[in-house]
Amino acid sequence: MPKAIRFYEHGGPEVLRCEDFDPGKPAPNEAQVRHTAIGVNYIDVYDRTGLYPVELPSGLGREAAGVVTAVGRKVRGFRVGDRVAYVNQKPGAYSELRNVSAERLVKVPKGISDEQAAALMLKGLTAHYLLRRTYRVASGDTILVHAAAGGVGLILCQWAKALGAKVIGVVGSEAKAELARKHGCKLVLISGRDEIVPSARKFTKGQGVAAVYDSVGKDTFIESLDSLRPLGTMVAYGNASGPPPAISPLELAKRGSLFLTRPTLFHYIATREALDSAARELFAAVKKKSVKVLIGQTYPLADAAEAHRDLEARRTTGSTVLIP
Repeated sequence: MPKAIRFYEHGGPEVLRCEDFDPGKPAPNEAQVRHTAIGVNYIDVYDRTGLYPVELPSGLGREAAGVVTAVGRKVRGFRVGDRVAYVNQKPGAYSELRNVSAERLVKVPKGISDEQAAALMLKGLTAHYLLRRTYRVASGDTILVHAAAGGVGLILCQWAKALGAKVIGVVGSEAKAELARKHGCKLVLISGRDEIVPSARKFTKGQGVAAVYDSVGKDTFIESLDSLRPLGTMVAYGNASGPPPAISPLELAKRGSLFLTRPTLFHYIATREALDSAARELFAAVKKKSVKVLIGQTYPLADAAEAHRDLEARRTTGSTVLIP
């Protein structure tokens, strides 16, 4: 019987169990996918700990790649044997086999491996909407990216550089700083050692950056706001250190009529058309080598708890992938 990671209570990595799991036959609008690679993301930690409430017991994981093994009777456009990948709002990707709405699947083109595809669906599509839609980065812009050596960060920094932007990356160690430099960052700052706001302002000759992409949350939120130029855009898209503090709209006015947004991927790919368009642009960027997908570490599916421990301890770089 196929295996899946499940949890029955919120808590640390120790609550994760690897157990037998029968997905049953796909519904009329579903395809059954045998996973070959599964992406690990910080949102999985939020699900596990209860920061993002899920109904228990629950599976875990939002993105994966694999091969279609069966299709429901109403499915069009996919057939058995197709290489596919997906990102799903409902957790459950940490499994060997899964039934997925065909509306959420995209075909994986030649030249992109299953591991790359699994790492691209949530992280790559997140980088896409951040750069191309939330704040549309243009040539000549300077942006600041927190967690620049992480899965989203490395994709975002490379792509922004390819678009003609100058990238300031913030990382947690010298080893991660070197990685960020190799993936598009013009200036790299180490949190806890370097002063973020003065460094960003010096780099921009006092102006501030056009946009900040902040997935850290509580620990960096105010510094991020203070790094922006007038009319700059603050994109708070994660809470790795905890939720950001409440803020009065007047604080945005004081800092130069700033824009503040808290986006989420699934609003940007809510329709089939939006998903297909974003995936095409993402895969094209990878094929052109504007974006290189770094798989920093892989773990067997059964070792998902260890992957979570390393992720939370910031021992990971690039993307983390589970192999069933």
